[in-house]
Amino acid sequence: MSWFKRKDENIQTDTRKEMPEGVWVKVPTTGETIHKRELEDNLWVDPLSGYHFRVGSEKYFEILFDEGKFKELGQEIQPTDPLEFEDRKKYKDRLEQYQDKTGLSDAARVGVGKMNGLDIVVGCMDFSFIGGSMGSVVGERLGIAIDHAREKKFPLIIISQTGGARMMESVLSLMQMAKTSAKLAQLDEAGVPYISYMTDPTTGGVTASYAMLGDFNLAEPGALIGFAGPRVIRQTIGRDLPDGFQTAEYLLEHGFLDFIVPRTKMKSKLTKLLKLTLQKN
Repeated sequence: MSWFKRKDENIQTDTRKEMPEGVWVKVPTTGETIHKRELEDNLWVDPLSGYHFRVGSEKYFEILFDEGKFKELGQEIQPTDPLEFEDRKKYKDRLEQYQDKTGLSDAARVGVGKMNGLDIVVGCMDFSFIGGSMGSVVGERLGIAIDHAREKKFPLIIISQTGGARMMESVLSLMQMAKTSAKLAQLDEAGVPYISYMTDPTTGGVTASYAMLGDFNLAEPGALIGFAGPRVIRQTIGRDLPDGFQTAEYLLEHGFLDFIVPRTKMKSKLTKLLKLTLQKN
């Protein structure tokens, strides 16, 4: 049985909403409230504290692609339930539930378009779909993104937002770590730039594979980034963890990141890095 199924290809500019409802929104770190319109105008970043609200692929595509225009790849790849997994509910039913709830077919989307005039390929994850977990479809769609970038010589950007591998797909999910890493090695051999942009959270098998393999590894301020969670590590080693452990700031200080880039400066920073890389090549 196939790990996924294909449907007719499509090209679309999506208009789904993944943002909080209501006129006023509470900032978790400060307890202050801010008008939703002000947040929207500032790309869902609190102007005072810099807190980054979680957004999905729709918003990142809107931010990066010129005039929000892009061609979507891989939408014909659809999830199935090859293991017939069931916990509190059947995996098949859970997929249908999240598809209805989010309007997404799975936890990653791929777009091709221009960013400040540069041709780029963007793979973006959505935490709203089963915690952004990486299953066979996520691996296949990102594989399509990598292959397309290699064939067209377009720079690749992958935006990670995930709780890690999707347990309902067991080893089929874990295989995506090796698959995407191998394809990124081919991309590197072809001399095509790849930038990894990590958002909150980026954990588990994604961190252990493509999220940390960029020519540049970037992150949003305050993003949780790591393999195992802080509670698991604390219980394993039997001691308290340093303040700010596994935050983007901690990783930058210890050499695991190249830059922390606020969402409001994301497009300009990525453009500058890619232009420098392309000039060097």
